[in-house]
Amino acid sequence: MKHTFIATLLAAAIALPAYAADYTIIAPAAPGGGWDQTARSLQTVLQQEGISKSVQVQNVPGAGGSIGLAQFSSQSAGNPNALIVGGYVMVGALLTNKSAVTLKDVTPIARLTGEYEAIVVPASSDIKTLADLVTKLKADPGAVSWGGGSAGGTDHITAGLIAKASGVEPTKINYVAFSGGGEALAAILGGQVTVGISSYSEFESQVKAGTLRLLAVSSDARIPGVDAPTLKEAGTDVSIQNWRMVAAAPGLTDEEVASIAADFDKVHKSAAWQEILKTKGWADTYLAGDAFKEQLEKDISATEGILKEIGLVQ
Repeated sequence: MKHTFIATLLAAAIALPAYAADYTIIAPAAPGGGWDQTARSLQTVLQQEGISKSVQVQNVPGAGGSIGLAQFSSQSAGNPNALIVGGYVMVGALLTNKSAVTLKDVTPIARLTGEYEAIVVPASSDIKTLADLVTKLKADPGAVSWGGGSAGGTDHITAGLIAKASGVEPTKINYVAFSGGGEALAAILGGQVTVGISSYSEFESQVKAGTLRLLAVSSDARIPGVDAPTLKEAGTDVSIQNWRMVAAAPGLTDEEVASIAADFDKVHKSAAWQEILKTKGWADTYLAGDAFKEQLEKDISATEGILKEIGLVQ
């Protein structure tokens, strides 16, 4: 009887989920934005899938993620339960803000999602195609105003890359930075800028309503369900994605890093995460381990190069 009882206890223990960590995720931005949404989506899936029993999200906004990253790297060193989300915008922000802390001060785990840039004009614009836009840009770069997000961010970088690929000096682009998507959209619809540039999700409803004309998207291949060519298809050799990632603290052991990486592999493979990607319209651009670290280094190098050409980094 005693042996049966012990065997039952052992079987029950084996059946229980093994929680790797009670994670705390830093979202280095205010509530509601892309990084915050990513952190809270991870919180939901980690708990729902039984990967972690308890997950807390903390918002530390400011300076394109630089403030949150600096706090995270200094206060969480050696802590395998601490995570931070970030993304491509952070790469540019760290460079333009001349941050003393960089992504080398954390442990990259995985690229999770991507959103692609969309180039739009008001429906009333005489610019019908990307070729029309490039023609105007070549004729007088300053006469073409680009409305997008923060200076040095993904939108600004994309505009610079389009100019460069079109044979136009990137420093000559007339880029108008807006603090919020709503403000930028109003300026685009109102004709206060020539062209708008942001992630496709920002413009989707207006494109479908016919108030904005979608000229091209920045993906390598056409986006399913989106009636627009890629920049490359339209004759401009540019592809770029506004990706988001998760990173762990510095100073971890190889075993701790491997355990965290395994957790996020489970997240990526889960039906719950795939449903979130579908609901939010996020592209599944998952990349982990050494492959992600190598890609991150390439992205940082390329971003530094274009920001120098735009004139935002010396």
